[in-house]
Amino acid sequence: MITPHRFSIGPAGAEIAMLQWGESGKPPALLVHGTGFVAAVWDEVARELASTYTVYALDRRGHGASHKPNAYHFLDYAEDVCRVIDALGLRDVYGIGHSAGATDLLLAARLLPRRFTRLFVMEPTVMDPRAARSDVLNDESIARVQGTLRRRAEFESAEAVFERYRTAPAFADWTKASLRAYVRHGFTKLDDGRVRLCCTPEIESTILRPIYEAMEQVYVGDIRGNPFGLLAELDCPVRVTTAAKSGPIYKAMAARAVSLIPQVSTLVFQDAGHCVAQEVPTAVVKAVREFAE
Repeated sequence: MITPHRFSIGPAGAEIAMLQWGESGKPPALLVHGTGFVAAVWDEVARELASTYTVYALDRRGHGASHKPNAYHFLDYAEDVCRVIDALGLRDVYGIGHSAGATDLLLAARLLPRRFTRLFVMEPTVMDPRAARSDVLNDESIARVQGTLRRRAEFESAEAVFERYRTAPAFADWTKASLRAYVRHGFTKLDDGRVRLCCTPEIESTILRPIYEAMEQVYVGDIRGNPFGLLAELDCPVRVTTAAKSGPIYKAMAARAVSLIPQVSTLVFQDAGHCVAQEVPTAVVKAVREFAE
């Protein structure tokens, strides 16, 4: 069994926590998780890919052992991916991402042209800047963002988290190994033996606001502006995937991505929901390999 190597890049206070599966010297694959999760949820996929690739995954800012700044715009995440690639000296990268983590890779590939060989993105978070609306978040989305603040952050133990989450709808279809990895690395142990979410409700709420703005086509960005027009300038092949059992908004955003990206193809995972890599990791590995061929 492959035990991933844990390390970090960047200075104190701005660390990006990393995992590496397999030996160096093989073509690099970079895996980026979605909102609320950690690098370790890729473990089942990464172990299989490590026979062919040197597999890296990162804890996105605000998550896991990575830094917890105040800025969580799409370009902030993309620039973190660029930092990782530059720090590790990676070239000819196979980028594999999920949800908002897939968006990180799409934007990073434009910020670092000719550094990626291909991108495999599962239900990326995308708005179409050609159809942007001059509006604000609707009440329902605001309620969802604010509702995150009521999420339970502390538990008696990691086992208590696992038992609670294994029956929660969001995790019901995850493999036990993926859920165990999330519980182990997505929570930090407190002095009294209890455990607390690394991506606290306050942080997750801040992260989610621009995501909901993208969903509703009202995302403006910060002083750097709206970055989604960059997707039309990608210089590598991209496969955009959806999952048959995921929600309509994920399929809508994937369709926006397809309409923007030049060298694009599509794939649908049957009998899976939004967290496809944690639900059917074997199917994801097969699809990732087929796209590489």
